[in-house]
Amino acid sequence: MAIDPYIGLAPGAAGSPESSSVSLFDRLQDLLRSLALAPPAPPQRHFFIPDEVERLYRLDGAAGIDDQTWNDLLLESYEEKLAPRASIFARQVLHRRLRAGIDDAACVAQRARLQALMDDPARLDAIDASLSPLRHADAEVAGLLFQDTAPTIPWWPRWLWLLPLALLLSLAALATLPLGWMLTLAALTPLMALQMRLHRPLEEWAATIRALHALLRATSLLGGQGGQLLEPFVAARPRAERLHLRLARSLSLRMIPGAIQYADWFAAANVTFYFKTLRIVHAERALLRECYLACANLEADVALVRHLASIGRWCWVERGDARTLVLEGGIHPLMERPVALSVALEGKGAFVSGQNASGKSTFLRMVGLNAIAARAFGFCYATRACLPAVPVRASMQNEDSLLGGESLYMAELRRAKELLDAAGQPPGICLIDEVFRGTNHLESVSAACAVLEQLAGRDLVLVSSHNLVLAPLLREPLAPFFIDTASGQPVLAPGVLRNPNGIALLASQGFGAEIESRAAEVARWLSSHLVEPAPPQSSSFKALATSSQATAL
Repeated sequence: MAIDPYIGLAPGAAGSPESSSVSLFDRLQDLLRSLALAPPAPPQRHFFIPDEVERLYRLDGAAGIDDQTWNDLLLESYEEKLAPRASIFARQVLHRRLRAGIDDAACVAQRARLQALMDDPARLDAIDASLSPLRHADAEVAGLLFQDTAPTIPWWPRWLWLLPLALLLSLAALATLPLGWMLTLAALTPLMALQMRLHRPLEEWAATIRALHALLRATSLLGGQGGQLLEPFVAARPRAERLHLRLARSLSLRMIPGAIQYADWFAAANVTFYFKTLRIVHAERALLRECYLACANLEADVALVRHLASIGRWCWVERGDARTLVLEGGIHPLMERPVALSVALEGKGAFVSGQNASGKSTFLRMVGLNAIAARAFGFCYATRACLPAVPVRASMQNEDSLLGGESLYMAELRRAKELLDAAGQPPGICLIDEVFRGTNHLESVSAACAVLEQLAGRDLVLVSSHNLVLAPLLREPLAPFFIDTASGQPVLAPGVLRNPNGIALLASQGFGAEIESRAAEVARWLSSHLVEPAPPQSSSFKALATSSQATAL
């Protein structure tokens, strides 16, 4: 017998003395359902495309992390790590927090909720169990609930009762008239056509109704627990239970094996139910939105607590001003064996150099992800942190596009213009890896210097590059750092890299002594001929002139 596991309400729900406003008929229905229900199967992991996970954030219209930053910092993978068992409801809320961040008051409230759940593991487990119906949902409903567009109901559904009546009359004619079968065929044709024409909308709506039942079921279960953390659910519980029943198919149909299928095909019961519940859902959007936000936010909090319990290093973040960034022992949570690095910036950004494969890009991603987590959740992956609650913008994986007709350098220029347009509106953290790789060395350095000077005047900029000549040029807005790997353990140290390993790596990759020797010869020649004898008299070029080491390759 196929019975929906979401239809039965919790013990003490619609049929309990606590819900006196529910009719005796509803109580009897609940009793019959509880007797008929089989134990629900454990929820499976449903697949949702990124557009569905982003739906709530997009509907908000809030400014947040742009798509390139999201991809450059591998935030989709981080999102999966945050909540591997979460429903689509919690994933949408977590996505919105990650993208848009939360203000100071919301951050304080969220920290209090998370701490309360951490301090009471038994309560956490009970809440998690009550949230489990949400994980059965295989459709997202944020688009339905948070858009104000009224559903379009055609005129003809009110006359659907004529179709099964015509079928019954044709069956009577079949027994009395020689050609009665033609009348039966004529009565069946519109019924079959209706099912074929509306098959996809009906299937999609059935998934939507299942998701709404999961939402109302979770609200009922949580409301039955009570307590300060669950006060919104206690208030919404009676209304949620009544709506839960109104959105259910007829009890008699669900109790009889195969009855629903016969009623759908020969009486268009599913079509009638579709238009009926479409009106109900639209009329009850306020309640459904309330249940959605309460359940989704609570499940998101539970997911964060479970995540933190699985992470060895994390801390609550102190929020600082837009030009202050302190991370002590910061790690990247996506790495299996992360290396902790510390950085402290006050007023200035950072120019980061380092040998090939020393971890410059990973360092930038670590800073970016921790800043985003701090802005969204109030914690980060470090032993101590003071981070600004500002947007993060990144340019780390620019590529050429054959289909788009865009070269690497043009892609880099487009992204640089996007960063300049967004810089300072509001102030943020800007992460740039290997700026302007797509053109010659001279013009790369020149363009990078000009763009980074402008960006650093508006945002807190962290840039990594192998063009070490940029370090003295940008000494005023960007403090120089390099990743020192001499001890075997990477450390972020002040200064500029003195021992690049680009040529040395030729040997490790088996290029041969002749190529290695020639490369070293060219490097020595370039080092002695790229010095400008009389640079222009600006502060940045004066810095270049006083540093003979700045032109090392």
